[in-house]
Amino acid sequence: MKLDLSPTSWGRVIVVTAAGTAFFIAVAFFVDSFNFPYLSPEAVWRAQVTDLMLPLVLGGSFLSFLMWKIRQLAIAQRDLSIVAATDSLTAVLNRGAFSMLVEAYLEQTRRQEHANSGALLIIDADHFKLINDRLGHDCGDQALKLIAQAIKGQLRGGDIVGRIGGEEFGVFLPGVDPAQSWVVAESIRRRIREMDFSPGGRPCPLSVSIGGTSFTGPTTFEEIFVAADRRLYTAKSNGRDQVSFDPAGASPVPLPSIATVH
Repeated sequence: MKLDLSPTSWGRVIVVTAAGTAFFIAVAFFVDSFNFPYLSPEAVWRAQVTDLMLPLVLGGSFLSFLMWKIRQLAIAQRDLSIVAATDSLTAVLNRGAFSMLVEAYLEQTRRQEHANSGALLIIDADHFKLINDRLGHDCGDQALKLIAQAIKGQLRGGDIVGRIGGEEFGVFLPGVDPAQSWVVAESIRRRIREMDFSPGGRPCPLSVSIGGTSFTGPTTFEEIFVAADRRLYTAKSNGRDQVSFDPAGASPVPLPSIATVH
């Protein structure tokens, strides 16, 4: 079992406290050892007890308190980083954190010799203004939460999802080919279409339009975002509640009751 020595762990507190206290004891014995030849056996024994207990009590207490405070600070810093990167309503990444993580991945792939693939999806809730106007903004917030949960439920552990606009979400799929990314996009669209959203007993069907683009080799976040956004516009203008993907050949063998890929 590997010992956790991260800044937020108790393992670091214990290890540093124990190692530091042992160092203090060793220093005390070393300094006092020059006096041992001139002391009686009883005085040597008292000096050794003092050299052991004083660093143990004072040094151990000081180090344990110091490391505990450092751990609290590290936890607070981690929590603040999470809060700063998270959309408070939907609990996914905010736009800044999403774009930063995607660009960091793409920057890493540009430095590698072998080609890397992936895809970016932009997901936009259809007729969302009507939901707010008809049911109120609280119900609109509930709808966004449900959409975010549905998106996360269709993704793998390494995929990245963020809220990039009022009712827009971005999904980055590293290491997938066009056919795989199209299947993910369609599964997200279907899952949201099938959700039961009836605030106050009033049925309100939800749907999303999805624009997507795939890449192989070096690219930038701006390039793939523009391409996916263009496809989102196509999905919207062609009737909404569908997936529009670039390249057009990304669609796999058609499944029953799916939207046409443009």
